[in-house]
Amino acid sequence: MRRVMTFLSTAVIAIGATLFIASPAQAHGYINSPASRQYVCAQGRVANCGDIIYEPQSVEGPKGLRSCHGGVGRFAQLSDESKPWPATRVGSSVTFNWTLTARHATSTWEYYIGSTRIAVFNDGGRQPGATVSHNVNLGSRTGRFKVLAIWNIADTANAFYNCVDLQR
Repeated sequence: MRRVMTFLSTAVIAIGATLFIASPAQAHGYINSPASRQYVCAQGRVANCGDIIYEPQSVEGPKGLRSCHGGVGRFAQLSDESKPWPATRVGSSVTFNWTLTARHATSTWEYYIGSTRIAVFNDGGRQPGATVSHNVNLGSRTGRFKVLAIWNIADTANAFYNCVDLQR
């Protein structure tokens, strides 16, 4: 009887420790409109996207990067310019709509075309709602271009990365 009780106690402690230490993976956020590359992949509109089709919200990497895949090797397909990324037709400004599945305290939201930052929104460390929208002026740019959108988290060294292909 003593052995059974010892075994059961050990099993309960092991299971409890596993549940406590191994928290489930959390989702984070992506741009759904106009559709970001990860959202396009999750919808099946571009083939051979890899793991991103299952978790479009998870392109998280160190702050300061300028890549669509945020330095995450398993999402490198997002930076592959040879893929047939569909471009959304827009006017001189566009509203980027984010879906946030884990609402992290936010320092800033940044938008780039090439190496030029075209917009920044400062949230001052506040926690956003489940959806966030930013209206960004594209200036006089015409033709096809890619916008890199970056959600900088306030209380970590990480950011979330999204690329959106546009046509004007």
